[in-house]
Amino acid sequence: MKPFLYIGLLFILLISTGCWDRTEINDIAFVMGTAMDLTEDGKILGTVQIAIPPSEEGNAGGGGEHQNFFVLSATGKNSSEVIRNLQDRLSRRLFYAHRSVVFIGEPLAKRGIKDVLDHFSRDPRSRLRTFIMVAKGTEGREMLDIHYPFELASAEAARELEVSRVGLGVTMRDLFMAATSEGINPVIGVIEPTIPSKGMSERKDQIFRLAGTAVLKDYKMVGFLSNKESRGLMWLTDKMKVGRISATLPEGKGNVGMLITGTKRTITPIIKGRKVAFHIRLQGNGTLQENNTNLDVGQLKILKRVQKALESTVEEEVREVLAKVQKKYKVDVVGFGQTIYREQPKQWKMVKEQWDKQFPDADFSITVELSIESSGMAGPPLLLKEKEIEME
Repeated sequence: MKPFLYIGLLFILLISTGCWDRTEINDIAFVMGTAMDLTEDGKILGTVQIAIPPSEEGNAGGGGEHQNFFVLSATGKNSSEVIRNLQDRLSRRLFYAHRSVVFIGEPLAKRGIKDVLDHFSRDPRSRLRTFIMVAKGTEGREMLDIHYPFELASAEAARELEVSRVGLGVTMRDLFMAATSEGINPVIGVIEPTIPSKGMSERKDQIFRLAGTAVLKDYKMVGFLSNKESRGLMWLTDKMKVGRISATLPEGKGNVGMLITGTKRTITPIIKGRKVAFHIRLQGNGTLQENNTNLDVGQLKILKRVQKALESTVEEEVREVLAKVQKKYKVDVVGFGQTIYREQPKQWKMVKEQWDKQFPDADFSITVELSIESSGMAGPPLLLKEKEIEME
């Protein structure tokens, strides 16, 4: 029996060791970013930014400047054909698990990105945490060509900007959830190239900046929201976790600045017959970062005046973005319909089919409550003389 036992164990050992379908790292091309654009003849132009690993000579201290990435493009009638044509030009297999961002050229965004999104939603190699952005005023591939000074590649720099929460960062997951949810339309972050200083080369020294938000309707971009309007949208969508606001006090008293460190948003739908209204309550807390007035903010009455001025600024930003999405674009990107769907499902069934027409006529009331937890070194600005300080 022992010989048969030994043979059996040897057979199991032979069939259970080793990787029959392994892929060596030297056979993989790591994609850092992707861009999708529209050609003049209506085809899709796909571009990938591929990392170039340091060579052995470079690691040993060889001379010459190492190129961190290269950019490759191909066209096709759809995304699948584009990827196939890209792969045909590479000696290594494209690997998308490390992709940071997908740039959509403005012309393609205006025509519509439904087909592009369908590919990303079906491809198991696409990470849902990948950011998606519209390249304002240019093609997406132009963003991949930029040599950003602080990061190894422009795709990584764009990801860092989105992670910093300076703007409204939108991932594939966010986009798919909004596109398939009741009572809300998706938005996409916007980025645009810029030159950091005058006199610099327009190509070599070009960087980029976050430039607001793109509003989508039926998967087509219908317009942009500015950075200021995007801040208002972040308040409305409960994504303003950290930020800065400033306000000018009435009667020429100067201006103040506040650092927001926490927020809370509540939306209450009020439906009476066919009339729809919403009450929006915005709460925030933070610290006073700047006081360019002659007021002593260490006094409670003056602190209340400063707080009221800051609340008015937030309300103004929110009303500006509401007016634009409601009256100009007529698209519910906040999710007011979604609030009705969740809190009053019976009423949502009544307004669902006509929501695109009812949303532009909805009424809104806004309450802003800010709490200044710290005013820094309490009191008036240090540079003022005692007789210049206004007290109450």
